[in-house]
Amino acid sequence: MGVNGHSKSETFRARRKRMMDAIAPGATAIMPSAPVAVRSGDVEFVYRQDSDFYYLTGFAEPESVALLSPGHPDGEFVMFVRPRDKERETWTGRRAGIEGAIIEYGADKAYVIDELEKVLPRYLEKSERVHYPLGLNEKMDERVMKLIRWAQTMRPRIGMGPSAIIDPRDVIHEARLMKEPEELEAMRRAMAISADAHKRAMMKARGGMREWQIEAEVDYAFRSQGATGPSYPSIIASGPNAATLHYISNDREMRTGELLLIDAGAEYDFYAADITRTSPIGARFTGLQRSLYEVVLDAQLKAIAAIKPGAHFDDPHEIALRVLVDGMRQLGILQGSADEIIEKGSYRRYYMHRTSHWLGMDVHDVGLYRVDGASRVLEPGMVLTVEPGLYIAPDDDEVADSLRGVGIRIEDDVLVTPNGHEVMTAATPKSIADVEALTTAQ
Repeated sequence: MGVNGHSKSETFRARRKRMMDAIAPGATAIMPSAPVAVRSGDVEFVYRQDSDFYYLTGFAEPESVALLSPGHPDGEFVMFVRPRDKERETWTGRRAGIEGAIIEYGADKAYVIDELEKVLPRYLEKSERVHYPLGLNEKMDERVMKLIRWAQTMRPRIGMGPSAIIDPRDVIHEARLMKEPEELEAMRRAMAISADAHKRAMMKARGGMREWQIEAEVDYAFRSQGATGPSYPSIIASGPNAATLHYISNDREMRTGELLLIDAGAEYDFYAADITRTSPIGARFTGLQRSLYEVVLDAQLKAIAAIKPGAHFDDPHEIALRVLVDGMRQLGILQGSADEIIEKGSYRRYYMHRTSHWLGMDVHDVGLYRVDGASRVLEPGMVLTVEPGLYIAPDDDEVADSLRGVGIRIEDDVLVTPNGHEVMTAATPKSIADVEALTTAQ
């Protein structure tokens, strides 16, 4: 996130301070790490820390808990972590331990995770409210809820203790929605790496290759430039596979002249990119492909143009939808007036998702889309995707044969700025001329 370790620690310290200001006084927030997930047998998935936990602590190890208890005499920021263990560290790598939690991560006090039941009651008995995210870590839920219930039974005797359990994610997620300069720095790096991956894929894709070969090119571009890897399973969908929104098998043999939809973004320092491009495989767009592509691109450009402070989150979707519907009418895919098609929802046969979502530490990032029943007003610092598309199933008998089995999506990541917007992924080609320059390059 920051340019050095000191700036990163200051960033996490400031976030914890804002969190404690939001819950103070008389409250304790208990934040668990993500549990380890088993892939098969005794093999675990590569560990990825819970985004909220990392956002507040910068701590990436499993089996840990963070306490935030404003004004508590025993320490406002307390961590429970795995102990140092030379034998285990020989197998799985260095652990921060108690000393590292204090020195490297700024904890006021730290304990080994097995001491949670011993130490946590001292915090619960002085807290009127407990902020805890139920449902993220089942084993930790059992441990924490047992201690909370104990503290609640003691409340009549000592006159103190928790009377309410509150989900802390509302506060954290509102904070995460507004991106800080350090976060935007990491996102820009993820997007720059992703742009190179997409350009590499457009140049490499040729008929006779398998989709997984292009996935390998994308993964190479990510890892060779320092990204953790993909921020979500990459979609490498050729021909009719592109009409399946979340196609991830990536095993079909590609054919020259077909369209290839690649939805892939790198994760860098816990922050995601999310980019989709659609290009002809080793060729130029055909007349029909070009017509459909121009409709989607026009919808995306007009949707992006609407993004600015004071606009609403739903505005890009409504604008893109109108352009897509008009385009489908002109191409004979839909009949009737645009208003009738939108009112009846008949467009959903070919455009079944929304145009935008938040982007940040999670590819479908946190934050409310509606406030007080209305579409949220956009503010500087928010980052959202803009990704209209058209998808015609290969067995759709309501369109001409030449239109069947086509999927086109174009997606960029857009920052709301004080004076408008910035397309953060502009380095990834999407004009027809720029795309064809890559797909036909020798």
